[in-house]
Amino acid sequence: MSFGKIILLNGPSSAGKSTLAQAIQQQIDEPFWHVSSDQFVAAQMLPDRRDEGGDFAWSAMRPRFFRAFHRCLPAIASAEHNLIVDHVIEFAAWMQELVGLLAAYDVFFVGVHCSLEELERRERARGDRTIGEARDHLQVVHTFGPYDAVVDSTLAPPADNARQIIQAWRGRRSPSAFQCMQDAYRRLA
Repeated sequence: MSFGKIILLNGPSSAGKSTLAQAIQQQIDEPFWHVSSDQFVAAQMLPDRRDEGGDFAWSAMRPRFFRAFHRCLPAIASAEHNLIVDHVIEFAAWMQELVGLLAAYDVFFVGVHCSLEELERRERARGDRTIGEARDHLQVVHTFGPYDAVVDSTLAPPADNARQIIQAWRGRRSPSAFQCMQDAYRRLA
């Protein structure tokens, strides 16, 4: 059985990951699904958020929500679908979980950078994000391990960054960033 390949885009909120994922889909010569946690929210899969202490407080649901999101990725890829995943990896535990869950898959890990000034401008323009969220993410998302490729959405438009990622993905080498992280986690265990 063959598995789908995964391009995992990691960066702060408002860095342009979803737009970049769509640009990659338009340019790449293989079919790729675009998967993000925002799609789960937009599809209204979550129960109503009752942040004022109700039964479904987001603070209580959030860890389970992301465990489910992470676990859906190998399920889709194991059905032979290629994926472009856009994600904000906020915690070392999430990185370790993803590395473990995706150990059997061809994962190309991409860091999506953007200047703080541009992140904050985009965050305000979007109107659907908590102001300051991108700043908080920027402090942690790029601290968990190496990347196979890095792009900066401040410096280049999505189509150019997509071309850069596709070119790097086509020339990817072993060991990948995920394989290096797997080895590091094994040594620590």
